[in-house]
Amino acid sequence: MSTTDPIVELGHRAKAASRVVARSSTAQRDAGLLAAADLLVARTDEVLEANAADVAAATEAGTSATVIDRLRLDARRVEAMAGGLRQVAALPDPVGEVLDGWVRPNGLRISRVRVPLGVVAIIYENRPNVTSDAAGLCLKSANVAFLRGSSGAIRSNTAVAGVLREAYEKVDLPADALVLVPDTSREAAVRFMQQRGSIDVLIPRGGPSLIRSILENATVPYVIDGDGNCHVYVDASADLDMARAIIVNGKTQRPSVCNATETVLVHEAVAADLLPALATDLDGVELVGDEGARALVPAMGEATEDDWAQEFLDLKLAVRVVPSIDAAIDHVTTYGSGHSEAIVTTDLVAADRFTAEVDAAAVVVNASTRFVDGEEFGFGAEIGISTQKLHARGPMGLRELTTAKYVVRGEGQTRG
Repeated sequence: MSTTDPIVELGHRAKAASRVVARSSTAQRDAGLLAAADLLVARTDEVLEANAADVAAATEAGTSATVIDRLRLDARRVEAMAGGLRQVAALPDPVGEVLDGWVRPNGLRISRVRVPLGVVAIIYENRPNVTSDAAGLCLKSANVAFLRGSSGAIRSNTAVAGVLREAYEKVDLPADALVLVPDTSREAAVRFMQQRGSIDVLIPRGGPSLIRSILENATVPYVIDGDGNCHVYVDASADLDMARAIIVNGKTQRPSVCNATETVLVHEAVAADLLPALATDLDGVELVGDEGARALVPAMGEATEDDWAQEFLDLKLAVRVVPSIDAAIDHVTTYGSGHSEAIVTTDLVAADRFTAEVDAAAVVVNASTRFVDGEEFGFGAEIGISTQKLHARGPMGLRELTTAKYVVRGEGQTRG
């Protein structure tokens, strides 16, 4: 089919390649991943030269230091990208797994088998490592990766994608197992998320503006990798030393990620013992709180309504003193983003209530929210963390990049 729209043409190429990738063997896909890892390391200088141009342009444009850090590559980060591809190659192949099977009274043998989704589209912001991470996970699960990165990382993404495409061809896989959209305009992004004829699922990796654009414009199925306004509730029965360690880790270990802790809710029975010590632990973190929290830590700023709903992604933490677990659950229900919520408690009844009533992709008892991660869950790697309920929820690994089909085997049966 001929068309003048480059996005449509790229989609057709991705769809055609998906049929070839779907019938490839595990060994061939693993060989492609290992070849890609080796070639990525061998071409480090080429990748870093492209990345340096992106970083220079971002710096000249006045881009924030946090964004530039996400954009910047060095030899160590390129090696980590290659290591990620090798790690994915070593994971079990989910494709072909028989999920269930039974025989009907008429002799029909029915099985439910795991199969690839087909073309997995990913739209993402200034993180060139996502190019290799997403491509690797898609190839392992026998999908085609149809990628659209940001303008700020286009040189880096093009270099990384070029290396991976070349490596795939070395093992007789189609180069179009990875298709990168070169047009980074907003208009191209909107057309990209409307390619119903080629895209089987779209996964956005980015901030609130990207998610809004998906919700407003996408006509293909999508899985939202959403915000992480994550809470830790310190119950009346909590071990306070444990609570302090969990909160400090959740807030400061890596504040710019979606599973970082953004709000702490403290039961009034332990607030006076916990909050002054916690404020000392969190030296360098901007604390804002309600009246009860500020009475115990006078240096704390006043929290606004926006603060309770905010994913700070920075060294800032909101604190509220609550009278009960009911109030804590109400707060999470009102302001949570459905990502990850934690309780610190020695009361099994309280833990069970919290896990049962809090509506989130992951609910954590007596541990840091930072553990809500595909690698930490033992998935080996992840494509993102879904905050919706269909088709995936929580960290999305290889299995979440598959669906199921029913295979029905008979011996001439007809239905009466």
